Amino acid sequence: MRGTVLANRRGVQRFRQLAITAVKSSKIKLLLLCCIAFTVLVVGTRASDFMRWTNYSDSVDQFPLPEKGYAIVMNTWKRYDLLKQSISHYSSCAGLKSIHIVWSEPNPPSNSLSKFLNHVVESKTKGLKKIKLSFDINKEDSLNNRFKEISGVKTDAVFSIDDDVIFPCSSVEFAFKVWQSAPDAMVGFVPRAHWVDKSHGKKDYYTYGGWWSVWWTGTYSMVLSKAAFFNKKYLRLYTNEMPASIREFVTKNRNCEDIAMSFLVANATGAPPIWVKGFTVLRVQSRRMMQTVHDTYRF
Repeated sequence: MRGTVLANRRGVQRFRQLAITAVKSSKIKLLLLCCIAFTVLVVGTRASDFMRWTNYSDSVDQFPLPEKGYAIVMNTWKRYDLLKQSISHYSSCAGLKSIHIVWSEPNPPSNSLSKFLNHVVESKTKGLKKIKLSFDINKEDSLNNRFKEISGVKTDAVFSIDDDVIFPCSSVEFAFKVWQSAPDAMVGFVPRAHWVDKSHGKKDYYTYGGWWSVWWTGTYSMVLSKAAFFNKKYLRLYTNEMPASIREFVTKNRNCEDIAMSFLVANATGAPPIWVKGFTVLRVQSRRMMQTVHDTYRF
């Protein structure tokens, strides 16, 4: 009798184990089925999105992406020899995509000058890449012209440069890489400083310090646009959104447009500019001769 009871108990326990095993197996199978169903759903959604993107790609050209590289915006004024040398030099820089010459003279550029500059660009690139050269002609003679929005600029990066300043292409390419790491900032070679002048008893009166102030104090607060990278969007902000009184001051005094641009970028970003060091060749043109002066210091 006792043996029969033990056998029954063992049978019940065995049945329970089989039932538990079956339930667990069913749960596992159900979980696997749910995973498979979820995977199929995700793959199907992705495929649908991919198909929609493929169909949409036909209209991508309506919103072209900016070109890689940078555009040079060069300010000039009746210094054709300097202009020719600068264009000849910068045409060899690897990241250059286009050159835009800011022209504010009363007469348009001559055909001979345009032809010469285009020939120089073609000869320097040796047919390996296409660099577009154009003149941005302005009716009014104003330093604000150098920051007018230019429709032909297809890159985000703009390298603003004066026609009398030459930096080695290696320095320009290095500054461009620095700008790529902070594309909203202004990255330039020419630092300057300003500070509150307490001697006037006003909190909004500032003193402007040149290179030697930067060298002596080891600090700077702006970089000048005579040799600087910035995003092309700031050309639009300078012309359309910056207070008109600032542009009027620049036109009247023929000065301070570079300070205005530096402050505009700082105000838009809330961040300081970035100074990069580089050797430069500063060229001075007189009536009798054009003299090349090599700076004995680094900007």
